[in-house]
Amino acid sequence: MHDTVFVRDLEVRAIIGINDWERRELQTILIDLDMATDVRPAAVDEDIEKTVNYRSVSKAVMKLTIEGEFFLVETLAERIATMIRTDFGVPWVRVSVRKPGAVRFSREVGVEIQRGSRTGGDGA
Repeated sequence: MHDTVFVRDLEVRAIIGINDWERRELQTILIDLDMATDVRPAAVDEDIEKTVNYRSVSKAVMKLTIEGEFFLVETLAERIATMIRTDFGVPWVRVSVRKPGAVRFSREVGVEIQRGSRTGGDGA
C-alpha cells in the first residue's frame, strides 16, 4: 500500500513527563501521523467511509493524549500507534511525538516510531 493519509503538527496540551512540575502543568505536545491506506475507493465514490478519516483519528489521538497523562513520549507514541491500527484498521502507521522546549537549547525533543507493514503483513 503506497497511499498515505497524514496529519502534521497536531497540537495537544496535556500532562506528560517524569518531573514533578510536568505532572502538574499542561505542556504542548506535537504529533505527526502517517497512515497507510488505499485512497482509490474513497476517491472514486467521494465517500469518507472508504478511507482513513483524519478528523476522527485526530480527535481520538487528542482524547488518548489528554486522558493518558503519560510519563514518557515513548509510551504515548506506542499507545497512539496501537489505537490507530486497532480502532481504524490501519495496517501501517508512523507516529512522531514531540515536546517543544523540553530540553534547554533545543527546539524540541521526541520519538518517532513505525508499526505494522505497508504490504499487509503484521510486521509489528
